[in-house]
Amino acid sequence: MRIGCTFPHQDIGNDPSAIRDFAQAAEALGYSHIMIYDHVLGAVHDGRNPPLEGPYTENSPFHEAFVTFGYLAALTSRIELCTGIVILPQRQTVLAAKQAAEVDILSHGRLRLAVGSGWNYVEYEGLGMDWANRGARYEEQITLMRKLWSEHVLDYRGKFHRIDRAGILPRPTRNIPIWMGGAHDRVLRRAAKFADGFLFSRGGQRSLAAVKTVRDYVAENGRDPAQFGIEACLDFTDGPDQWAPRLELWRKAGATHTCIRTMGEQPMSPATQITAIRRYAEAVGLKPA
Repeated sequence: MRIGCTFPHQDIGNDPSAIRDFAQAAEALGYSHIMIYDHVLGAVHDGRNPPLEGPYTENSPFHEAFVTFGYLAALTSRIELCTGIVILPQRQTVLAAKQAAEVDILSHGRLRLAVGSGWNYVEYEGLGMDWANRGARYEEQITLMRKLWSEHVLDYRGKFHRIDRAGILPRPTRNIPIWMGGAHDRVLRRAAKFADGFLFSRGGQRSLAAVKTVRDYVAENGRDPAQFGIEACLDFTDGPDQWAPRLELWRKAGATHTCIRTMGEQPMSPATQITAIRRYAEAVGLKPA
């Protein structure tokens, strides 16, 4: 099982050297991947109908995922760069495919693209995308992105996209892995049909129980569940007594990846974030690279 760490967007600040130091420390400590979250706009929650129920507001900082990974590609050599998640339906499909291809090229094939549909309808509106049809558009986006990565010229007409004898260059040398994330059964079913793996944002019992469910759905689609990845995000705030046992629960469940989230209710300095991932690495037996 591969063990990664989340990029601490709430705590890292704007100093490029702090971002560099965190990524290089994670690589040196033996983490397999760095996971970065995605939001383009932060919205005021007060007075919304329907209410905004997600955890982030206008005061929550997010470094842009693809640009940040382009920077980290030049500063690291081994560690995988994983989104968790890019909110794909609020982005232009062809541009997202181009950006992902560029990160994969610059990192020598280290991008893993986990995507989802998100919760912030204000963000969709601000980016000029339709909140109402995000689910159906999302499926077509994945199909189109894979074609853009593998075919020189496309003549593609879908329900939401038209490519008239055009393509992207440069293209990646492989089909970039696309995972999905979310919380609802319909997302598990969608992932079983379209994705290479599933990302659980929480590591609790409900997510553990859903591992078998999503793998059953994979089999129902005529695919090999053993080739379908599973990742869970675990919390540093659970404490040292729980770090190894929770990791072992997911190992026994057949997870292929886990990721430790060091952000919590109490802010940390960038240096303290590095101390946190070092403590976790030592506690769970990661071997330095």
